[in-house]
Amino acid sequence: MMKVGVIGVQGAVSEHLDMVRQCNAEPLWIRKASDLDNVSALILPGGESTTISRLMVESNIFEKVRELGIGGLPVYGTCAGLVLLAKEGDQQVEKTNQKLLALMDMKICRNAFGSQRDSFESELSFEGIGKFPAVFIRAPTIEKVWGNCKPLAFYDKKTVAAVQDNLLVTSFHPELTNDKRIHEFFLDFVR
Repeated sequence: MMKVGVIGVQGAVSEHLDMVRQCNAEPLWIRKASDLDNVSALILPGGESTTISRLMVESNIFEKVRELGIGGLPVYGTCAGLVLLAKEGDQQVEKTNQKLLALMDMKICRNAFGSQRDSFESELSFEGIGKFPAVFIRAPTIEKVWGNCKPLAFYDKKTVAAVQDNLLVTSFHPELTNDKRIHEFFLDFVR
């Protein structure tokens, strides 16, 4: 059975673990670097990206995730995970000295839709999947893509999902819906 790790230092971890289970894969809660040894794929959950980045560094996960991503391991980032996978951040990233994995050819804007109380749901057209119920919570957007990074979904002309080789990102939280199609789309990278 395919083993899918979910970085479990902070954020929406249990919801991703449940979604992985629904996709007939074995979910693994990743808390330390050695937990990454036998994963077939990896999910970086939503949460607070500066905190997740700092905790990944402190638990010696950060560099190993970066190496695995460069080596071709499928990695999916939702919301904060999208921020972490970007090569370029915005002023908020610079101001907090947030460390980025710098794996995807994209520049992001943190909290592009406002604060927690500005959270919302909207149906999007997701390339390769169709209509999808997206949940946005303090969501980032992708401001610019280059190289092999390709947009997959938009909200109000803003890029909110992209793919690049073995990497997938969404600004929104599919794990907070009852729709497992985006997780299945990601796990097809492994299969």
